[in-house]
Amino acid sequence: MNDSLKKTPLNQWHRNAGANMADFGGFDMPLWYDTGVKNEHLAVLKSAGLFDTSHMACITVQGKEAFDLINFCFTRDIDSLAPGRCVYGAFLDTKGHCIDDAIVYRFSDHRFMICVNAGMGGTIAAHLEANKAGKAADIIDLSGKLAKVDIQGKNAARILSGLLKDPEATFVPMPYFSFKGDVDPDRENQVYLADGTPILLSRSGYTGEFGFEIFISPGAVVSLWTDLLEAGKELGITACGLGSRDSLRVGSCLPLSHQDIGHFPFVNHPWEFALPYTEDKKGFTKDFLGAKALAEAKDAGYTYAFVGDSLRKVNAGENTEVIDENGNVIGKVLTCATDMGVCWHGDKIVSINTPGIPSDLKIKGLGCGFVMVNTPLETGTRLKLREGKRAIPVRTINDIRPDRTARLAIKNFI
Repeated sequence: MNDSLKKTPLNQWHRNAGANMADFGGFDMPLWYDTGVKNEHLAVLKSAGLFDTSHMACITVQGKEAFDLINFCFTRDIDSLAPGRCVYGAFLDTKGHCIDDAIVYRFSDHRFMICVNAGMGGTIAAHLEANKAGKAADIIDLSGKLAKVDIQGKNAARILSGLLKDPEATFVPMPYFSFKGDVDPDRENQVYLADGTPILLSRSGYTGEFGFEIFISPGAVVSLWTDLLEAGKELGITACGLGSRDSLRVGSCLPLSHQDIGHFPFVNHPWEFALPYTEDKKGFTKDFLGAKALAEAKDAGYTYAFVGDSLRKVNAGENTEVIDENGNVIGKVLTCATDMGVCWHGDKIVSINTPGIPSDLKIKGLGCGFVMVNTPLETGTRLKLREGKRAIPVRTINDIRPDRTARLAIKNFI
């Protein structure tokens, strides 16, 4: 083990469980356990998976002009974001390049929390400070002061309910991208575990499936983790590593920061809902950092989701070429993974959660991911991904894994 790597409070648990560990964002993180990536991926689709996401960082911003600061630096227009709701977007530089994507949580008119990726707490805090321009806003980097676990899958609420002090009051109502509780234990409106531990509970995640992200003090996270595994044992809960988290997010058409989005203009991609476009898509509803550069980005590439005809995949990166039907090299592969819960059935993709699929249908998985090309493409365009002598056929697609559960009403799961 590299002693310079940071460790989450659950690090020893992962090692005791025999996890395959690796450096991720400067943290010693589990990639998979003995169960394997495939089974961990399928556990989330069939029941529930538990992820250690304590490597992620949080920042609080509070003060009379906290809203103005975030609304200028963040791509989403948060004017309509109500207290108790959160929203996905990105922080851009003056070139319109993505520094990091994030979720912004609104506690009140003058207090917010921002959750960013591993090792990015200090970077985004400094970015906000550099653009504060005298605004009355206090920026506090909470890196290392919070732990976080994600429970994802259709049985997440059933498993979690036994550990909450008042599950009925907590869960109803709780729409997608809402949250309850606070990261400051001295604040009101807390959500408590049955043992009195305060948490912030967010109905969100990175898998495309129903579930929650739980923010908790580092000293209490090991107990929460083991209690969740025990509570969900009969329902088949599975500890999951970052390998299945990656394959699940790809199947859900979600980007990985610094890979699918990064040091290139944040436009022409499947995540343009993260930009404040007007209805006619000819402008933005607000001014924000990087907006001018995006409006003037004439040579930006085009990013598309793709899906293959089998579970075969290639390595992403500069050495894998995207080839059009005329044999021209038109781009590169940003991400390539295998969603083990989907397959082609006739001319459409189905998942293990698609209603009415034949009981004898063998779902083996499909290679999928994102490519960046130098020309606009129609949905369904046939391409080849070529890595040396290896090539796989794929087609562009608007979405990958159908019948995802993330947006379904919580009443379906409790």
